[in-house]
Amino acid sequence: MKKLGEREIKMPKNVLITGGAGYLGTVITELLLSKGYKVCIYDNLMYDSKILIPFFSNENFSFIKGDIMDKPSLNNAIAKSDVVIHLAAIVGYFACLKNERLTKDINVSGTKNVIELMNDDQYLLFGSTGSNYGEVDGICTEETPLNPSTLYGVTKTDAERLVMNRNNSTAFRFATAFGVSPRLRMDLLVNDLVYKAMEDGFLVIYQSHAMRTFIHVKDIAECFLFSIENHDKMKNEVYNCGSNNLNYSKRDICELIKEKTDCYVHYNDYDYDKDNRDYEVSYDKLDNLGFNVSIDLAQGIDELIKVYNIMNFTDKKYKNTGYPEIY
Repeated sequence: MKKLGEREIKMPKNVLITGGAGYLGTVITELLLSKGYKVCIYDNLMYDSKILIPFFSNENFSFIKGDIMDKPSLNNAIAKSDVVIHLAAIVGYFACLKNERLTKDINVSGTKNVIELMNDDQYLLFGSTGSNYGEVDGICTEETPLNPSTLYGVTKTDAERLVMNRNNSTAFRFATAFGVSPRLRMDLLVNDLVYKAMEDGFLVIYQSHAMRTFIHVKDIAECFLFSIENHDKMKNEVYNCGSNNLNYSKRDICELIKEKTDCYVHYNDYDYDKDNRDYEVSYDKLDNLGFNVSIDLAQGIDELIKVYNIMNFTDKKYKNTGYPEIY
């Protein structure tokens, strides 16, 4: 810390983002750099390296190419950091099923590596998921027993428990993300439905009554910033992160998309999705600390429509299943 007369000038905190070249990390990086933080992305560039190019013009940005399972490389990145945002993971129902061994290694053992290499003064922020709740009755709070029903949920639950056994850590159980990011994902429910509505002109929906809760990717970034800037009152706690106003059924989402794209929607409630999550979540705990989301579902759908109108998303890198098959 430097002083100029009686005025203290705080140097930017050094923030490391594991898996920072992904859907969430690129948006978080953009926000933190705009606030004067020094940001280092640690990523194996499984998907697309070109999305990082704009960041290199910022003197506060750095990049280390490395794998979460490579402890010497990871240690080099962590040693220079005040805050670690741990996002590196195999994410999503279908991506996890593609390679179960790799999923367990990355999501659980990789998290253990991060924890073992950090010292007590470094603040760990973990991107967990509402999928940890699984099949439950009633509205989920942070005290609701976890009952994950997918491999993704099981591995994230195991990783979250490792994180919360460490002092000076915070975990966020995020709602299902939506919206535009430099590394856009097409396998997320809202993003996928908007794309199919525009590309195919129709949607076929199973279990239309199923409830899910959502959050825009930019609000996820704001949540991490909020936690860094409110470290003392947020550390050593788990928070649901989303909005009480963004609990929607699949039917609700499709009707909104239909209004904006004029697509045809067929509801087939006799069959089931393989990913059959159905739950509502309370976000009162985080709301009571003063954090609120700012982007609603309609805004997110509008921006997706604009992007889809000018781009071709047939490449599998947008589906989160483009990593090598290792058995």
